Amino acid sequence: MAGLVLRSPAFNDHDMMPERLSRQGGNLSPPLEWSGVPDGTAELVLLCEDLDAGPEPFLHWLVTHVDPYAGEVAEGRVPPHGREWTNGFGADGWGGPQPPLGDEPHRYFFRLYALPEPLDLPDRPSAADVRRAAEKDELASGTLVGTFAR
Repeated sequence: MAGLVLRSPAFNDHDMMPERLSRQGGNLSPPLEWSGVPDGTAELVLLCEDLDAGPEPFLHWLVTHVDPYAGEVAEGRVPPHGREWTNGFGADGWGGPQPPLGDEPHRYFFRLYALPEPLDLPDRPSAADVRRAAEKDELASGTLVGTFAR
């Protein structure tokens, strides 16, 4: 299976994300760039989760219906044609990192999935719902990991 290349001009893979992207530092969604979208892709799905938040991953961003050929999203913006869903804080859209004070840096996994047809999701999908549906039919995927600590 081919892989998407997902990167950010704001931070390198497995490096600390800037304060302005955190929940209390500006709560701006990160700029992202992608390439390697395979032919036959109908939509991209973007998922960002904190896997260090507890027994269950904490959802920070879920965007479906992303234009596969846009190639990027600017900082603080919604990916082109994207539909933002409710995050773990209970608000629609990006919910920046906010790990407990004094914790070791948490890891924030940004996953981009190329899908042959739009996902059919429930009204309030969980990250697990999206992951299951996307991984079942994905044409390609890519991952970028950012870290953050307070």
